Amino acid sequence: MILIGGFVFMLACVFGGYLAAGGHLGPILHSLPFEMLIIGGSAIGTFLMANSMSHVKHTLGAIKKAFTGSRYKEQDYVDLCTLLHRLLRVAQSKGAIGLEPHIERSEESTIFLAFPKILADHHVVLLICDYLRMIGMNADDPHQLEDVMLRELRKVRDEEMHSAHALQSVADALPALGIVAAVLGVIKTMGAIDQPPAVLGGMIGGALVGTFLGVLLAYGMVGPLAARLKAVVDEEAKYLEVVRAVLIAHLHGNAPQVAVEIGRKTVPSDLMPTFQSLEGVLNEAPAAA
Repeated sequence: MILIGGFVFMLACVFGGYLAAGGHLGPILHSLPFEMLIIGGSAIGTFLMANSMSHVKHTLGAIKKAFTGSRYKEQDYVDLCTLLHRLLRVAQSKGAIGLEPHIERSEESTIFLAFPKILADHHVVLLICDYLRMIGMNADDPHQLEDVMLRELRKVRDEEMHSAHALQSVADALPALGIVAAVLGVIKTMGAIDQPPAVLGGMIGGALVGTFLGVLLAYGMVGPLAARLKAVVDEEAKYLEVVRAVLIAHLHGNAPQVAVEIGRKTVPSDLMPTFQSLEGVLNEAPAAA
């Protein structure tokens, strides 16, 4: 909602200041449909040329994320820490054999079923199960496994960040596309050079609307949208960092409670549960089957 609020506030300040200074909206409104067709259509065309169809679909879906914000809240981090704690307790008490049913058939696991939101997050479940499976296959060098996890998390982040980069590329192109629309308006004006000054003034003003729209859309809409999407992707990436921190701490020989505490420290500060609150949840968790 803050993204929409900021956009409305920006428009109110731009046009409010223009009207307060004695400007008139008539020339802008008259030229707006045609200039928007030129600028918006060319922006969409360049976006389609620069991206594959899968990236186009991914970007369109990601725009919603910029408005809704990160899907992970404080309770989601608490649930993730609790889930990992229970899995590590099984690994500690029953070894790889006891853990195998939970990671091979996560949809039937009593541990995963206790956290339906995590179970519905296919990528998080795969990340947890894949690396616990590797640990069970004696891939127990924490430094090597951490390097593999870091590369995978970087790959995931880069894939998610593509949408923000695509939108930023459109934002970078919009001022130039606005100039294209303005130049076309000037060409149209020069073709009517025999008209009286009042008519020519209106036509030149209409041409300049293209430059105005290009700059406004770039720096007042698409650019901030790309920046907001980047911030959301960075925030959601912290969720997977908790998984990495906990599993690597476990490989270093830490007890489940200590490993989870190390993971808690990687949670963003505004979402990080306190030590006491998380400890209370972990102590209340039932023993793993």
